[in-house]
Amino acid sequence: MPSRFFRRRWNESRGDEFDGWGHSVWYFEVGEDGWPVRQIEAYDDGPVLRYGPGHGEDQYGGLGQASLDDADEDWNSYTIARDAFERVWDSAGE
Repeated sequence: MPSRFFRRRWNESRGDEFDGWGHSVWYFEVGEDGWPVRQIEAYDDGPVLRYGPGHGEDQYGGLGQASLDDADEDWNSYTIARDAFERVWDSAGE
């Protein structure tokens, strides 16, 4: 199975010193095993964070440490096309 791509809005705060960034939209590329390969976190009032090969973590967070193939949560309704993910990924790297 090739990579899959997701976009999901979180209307919850971070609960840390960066809480002022507001809510966020998260984008994921996951591999065949369901684990994140690349991830973008776009905060309403803050930065856009980008994690992936060569940059797995920083002082703000890191690449997800859980499979999105969790039986307790269905991610199918959050599926997006590869090109939609790539546009955000490319713009986050600027």
